Amino acid sequence: MQNLRQQFYVKYALVQTKNIRNFIKTIDWTDRFIGIKGSRGVGKTTLILQYLKLKFKPNNSVLYVSLDSLYFLENRLYDLANDFYTKGGKFLAIDEVHKYPNWAIELKNMYDDFSELKVVFTGSSLLHLNEAKADLSRRAVMYSMPGLSFREYLNFETTISFEIYKLSEILENHVEIAIEIKQKIKPLQYFNDYLDYGYYPFYLENKKTFHQKLNEIILTILEVDIPQYALIQTSNIIALKKLLSVISKSVPFKPNMNSLSKITGISLNTMKLYLKLLAEAEILQLLYVENKGINSLNKPEKIYLNNSNLMNNLSLDSNIGNSRETFFFNQLSVKNKVNASKTTDFYVNEKYSFEIGGKNKTQKQIKNINNSYLVKDDIEIGSTNNIPLWLFGFLY
Repeated sequence: MQNLRQQFYVKYALVQTKNIRNFIKTIDWTDRFIGIKGSRGVGKTTLILQYLKLKFKPNNSVLYVSLDSLYFLENRLYDLANDFYTKGGKFLAIDEVHKYPNWAIELKNMYDDFSELKVVFTGSSLLHLNEAKADLSRRAVMYSMPGLSFREYLNFETTISFEIYKLSEILENHVEIAIEIKQKIKPLQYFNDYLDYGYYPFYLENKKTFHQKLNEIILTILEVDIPQYALIQTSNIIALKKLLSVISKSVPFKPNMNSLSKITGISLNTMKLYLKLLAEAEILQLLYVENKGINSLNKPEKIYLNNSNLMNNLSLDSNIGNSRETFFFNQLSVKNKVNASKTTDFYVNEKYSFEIGGKNKTQKQIKNINNSYLVKDDIEIGSTNNIPLWLFGFLY
């Protein structure tokens, strides 16, 4: 354990507490067992280390470990927790639980056996407590951590703390909100950079190598995370990559499942599984028609890349119109239900219709539709039901 403790102290010393995500405040840290899942690169490890640095002195009561450490090739997590707990340990942070075969069972046993031990663990966005081999769903509180919102990116870039708004507040008061923000910054000055590299907080390390690192993350998800989670054979990883390549060439992608099956050589049932896995790994976002029964869940109406950074990295057709829709879908889906619509681009919370476009977009398409809005790029301040696209980046 001494080596693990020394490794923790090195990380503890190096982690910065200047740029801390608001997500840290959404977690109720008083719960005994807390899980944080999210895609690679969204900052789960940094968030945990920042919390430890803010709340604990580096002493024997707290420990951080990563389960991809060589230590756990020969040692059990439960045994480490037992040793830590019996020697006065109070708070154990466990990173990358999905890298450890029996993580669910051993976490369940730790919860039952160490009544005064608090545990926070992180895992892949593919992680599902209700699918684990132990009943963790009633023991651990699970949080899903997204990438940076446009608001958070602005906080980092300008050191100004901007407020979070509910969707209803933006729809009702968007003019006043936009004016208030514009008095502090010029939002459009930052927007295109956010679309290119602002979703993943590791852009702070080096903007020049951002897309190289993002490409490595994508490959790791395709070659390691998904196959490990879904027990996909190595030979089938090529098919998974081919599917993503076909979709990336034309996003948003309107899937014809039979045609897609022929192009990729993947059977229909396997195709549905791969699309689901790519969505859960937060490479794709699948847009479904509202309440059309179980069959509609098998075939999304449209397929998007998860965020505009991925779009700029993977897509051969990353035009501004597609980037607009991708940004809107990504930012709203964190806290809202987003569906496809027969008449507009998106139908949100079973109430609001949104059409996305440039500053010259007209009202023609949403005429006579109740609770409908034009979301326009390249405008700083809107009017009536015309709302600036960038403002939807302030929802979390």
